[in-house]
Amino acid sequence: MSWETKKRKKRKTTSLNLSVQASVIAGGFSDDRNHQDIVQFQINNMSGLKSLLRLVTHRGKWNHVHKTVTTWSSVGAAFNAHTQRRLNPLEKNVGLFGVPELRCPSGFQLATETVLKNTDHLVEKACSCISGAETVEYFDKLSDGLCKVADLADFIKVAHPDQAFREAAEKTCIEIGTAVEKLNTNVELCKSLKKLLDNPDIVAKLDPDTRRVAELFLFDFEISGIHLDDKLRKKAVALHVKLLDLSNEFLVGTHLPNRIAKSVIPEHLQLHFASEGKYVQVTGLHADSPDDLVREIAYRIFLYPNTDLMECVEELLKCRYKLAKLVGYETYGHRALKGTMAKTPETVMNFLQLLTDKLSDRTAKDFEMMRNMKKKVNPRGSDLMPWDHPFLSGVLRAERYNIEPSLYSPYFSLVSCMDGLNNLFSQLYGVSLMSEQPAAGEVWNEDVRKLAVVHETEGLLGYIYCDFFHRPDKPHQDCHFTIRGGRWCQETSQYQLPVVVLMLSLPQPNKSAPTLLTPGMMENLFHEMGHAMHSMLGRTRYQHVTGTRCATDFAEVPSILMEYFATDYRVISQFARHYETGQLLPESMVARLRESKKVCGAADTQLQIFYAVLDQIYHSTPQKHTTTQILQEMQQKFYGLPYVPNTAWHLRFSHLIGYGAKYYSYLMSRAVASMVWKQCFVQDPLNRDMGERYRREMLAHGGAKEPMQMVEAMLQRQPTIEDFVDALVSELHPNFETYIMDSES
Repeated sequence: MSWETKKRKKRKTTSLNLSVQASVIAGGFSDDRNHQDIVQFQINNMSGLKSLLRLVTHRGKWNHVHKTVTTWSSVGAAFNAHTQRRLNPLEKNVGLFGVPELRCPSGFQLATETVLKNTDHLVEKACSCISGAETVEYFDKLSDGLCKVADLADFIKVAHPDQAFREAAEKTCIEIGTAVEKLNTNVELCKSLKKLLDNPDIVAKLDPDTRRVAELFLFDFEISGIHLDDKLRKKAVALHVKLLDLSNEFLVGTHLPNRIAKSVIPEHLQLHFASEGKYVQVTGLHADSPDDLVREIAYRIFLYPNTDLMECVEELLKCRYKLAKLVGYETYGHRALKGTMAKTPETVMNFLQLLTDKLSDRTAKDFEMMRNMKKKVNPRGSDLMPWDHPFLSGVLRAERYNIEPSLYSPYFSLVSCMDGLNNLFSQLYGVSLMSEQPAAGEVWNEDVRKLAVVHETEGLLGYIYCDFFHRPDKPHQDCHFTIRGGRWCQETSQYQLPVVVLMLSLPQPNKSAPTLLTPGMMENLFHEMGHAMHSMLGRTRYQHVTGTRCATDFAEVPSILMEYFATDYRVISQFARHYETGQLLPESMVARLRESKKVCGAADTQLQIFYAVLDQIYHSTPQKHTTTQILQEMQQKFYGLPYVPNTAWHLRFSHLIGYGAKYYSYLMSRAVASMVWKQCFVQDPLNRDMGERYRREMLAHGGAKEPMQMVEAMLQRQPTIEDFVDALVSELHPNFETYIMDSES
């Protein structure tokens, strides 16, 4: 199966290829928003409840939910203040996420031993059963068992405040990863699947979902080299192991600070950086600093090449190419893109080149605006440089549209935003978010809120744990974690409910004010909730393809689409009220916020194109040039701002690990989300019929259907690469919404 253990940058999630290829992106899929905070700095950064009451009346376990409802819905009230739980020594500890073994750190070892023992049993069953749908069922059970422990451990090892829990979870990840490597080389297991798929009579009797899942499992086997002879298979396994080590080394290195002697930096600028004896440490690009020299110093020092890390990334790319060739692919890019919307590196490069061509005039104008602004801000400044782009684009947005975050935050309390999401989901899908009190030991911190996702007729769909508030030692990232995937359980005749975690880093509420969000925080909340609802609304037969476990370039579509709802006044007006006065956020402020995103939009998009192209070239046929020389060449061709000697931006490009050859996915997903918004929701963002269609055609299937088939079903036409490009370019048109609505009428 290539049930290889993959480490992703934002979540460092052990992803078993047999089931979790996209769930951990699903930021990040996580999402690339944290990365864009650095490279694309921006200055700003009850209807369903009524129908639900009838349902709750007949469900005893839900009755307690409504006891605390005040002027807010239960979900809003849950985020209105610090959680104060009374400790009851007699209350039974149910374990993390309700898993009894995880009442204490040592429970991870017990959970690991149990799942590995069950794995051996399921492998035997899968190899000995009669070929048919039952074979695929055993494979999915095998996947489900391993992932339920591995995914949970992957989350706990980065999020739990107790070091003992983190260490125990890390050990579990290693043990399961080792077991997975053995499964990668289990020839008999692979033969049982191949025997099924090689028999036309048996395949003809399989339903489409079962056949697709069987093919995905076989693909996972093949990309790990299971079809090779013993000698070559051992070579493939060795390359896998080496790549894991190189990936971990690179990920750690991308975040390490660089330091330089204080004497090199003007004394009045040293205070901008962390001090370390005779040195200053530079931990980032300081892209938001108004001082040109601070930005330049940070850029030159933070991106100064590290020899060891350079050797690491060069060797990593060589190993990926060798592995791809060994298992039968032209390049690593061809291997990575199989099963995606794009399908081939050639399609990706065509998309990126066409988008570059269409944006060229606008990009040039954007850079010219930045040059003029730089002269205005600092008449003695140099020409426009890469460290200027994030800051000056933000200055231009602020100057033109006055989008100071403090003007918006009073209207975006976390309480009202959660109520707004609840309202939106109720109107689109008939779904409500219900606050539920976690049991003792169920959550890893008392600030975590538990939400039940309940459909007005289907009942309970799953659970979302909201770890929203900043705390010491918590990763500063916004992302979505799959803890348990959904699947139909034949043995119980019930659906295994999905469980996910949303992690944000928001300020705590205090006595004088609730948690107030900047526009950027509010959009991030909507974005991550888009991933969560993808997980909740999917109802796949197999957990291997549940929710966000789909093609990378499709997995971001639901989350990016939520960003359009987050900036539409018809949606915002339902919840954005001043937390003190109750005043509704003026429509003009929403319009300014939306239009501000188009300022320097072409240049910002071109920067992302440059990163995506670089990712493609690195994962194509090996070049005669070094990675730095390739960086310099691609920057000149696909960005426009000059390369700075003795810098190596790609050594900070951690997405080379989790998104190798697939960084383009954000642009393509945004194009699809834009098309869905313009065609299906721009006329009426609260249309229930369209919401049901969106769930039916796109959200429900997870990875059980080809991604492009889902897009075609939603749009009711077959989009081309040119359509994707036009969708992105059209968003830069002034008064975008009016432009689209007028053109369609």
